[in-house]
Amino acid sequence: MTENTATHHRTLRILLGATAVYAVLGLAAGLFYREFTKANGYPEGFAGQLGLAHTHILTLGMLVLLIVLVLEKVFRLSTSRLLRWFFWIYNFGVVLTTGLLVWHGILQVKGLEGSGMISGIAGLGHILIGAGFVLLLLNLNVALRRDARATVAS
Repeated sequence: MTENTATHHRTLRILLGATAVYAVLGLAAGLFYREFTKANGYPEGFAGQLGLAHTHILTLGMLVLLIVLVLEKVFRLSTSRLLRWFFWIYNFGVVLTTGLLVWHGILQVKGLEGSGMISGIAGLGHILIGAGFVLLLLNLNVALRRDARATVAS
């Protein structure tokens, strides 16, 4: 097995593992939302930030990484260092954003006021997610150009 093939397979396993972690976290966030709001006197749920964490984790975490896994399988994005940069920056942004979403949601359910710091740090998480998407698109562009060159050469 060549080094590129080994890197490709390792990347696929890492992406699948991260996808599974986000799936578990997303489902746990939904369960936490239901039980936490019920325990705090909201039997029908609570329309606040906490209810959004479930879908944000599943969409930004699990679904996006599943798409990246397919892109890796088809285009071998891991031949560029951009995929590593995307993975860490994007995931840090998702964890930061959703973590603060949960924190702010808990404060809302408890009837406590959140500080502007929560919004500021969550904004940083959103910036990191955006930067991750830019890196992913740059990486995809590199892969498509490489694929086009290989097609012309053959």
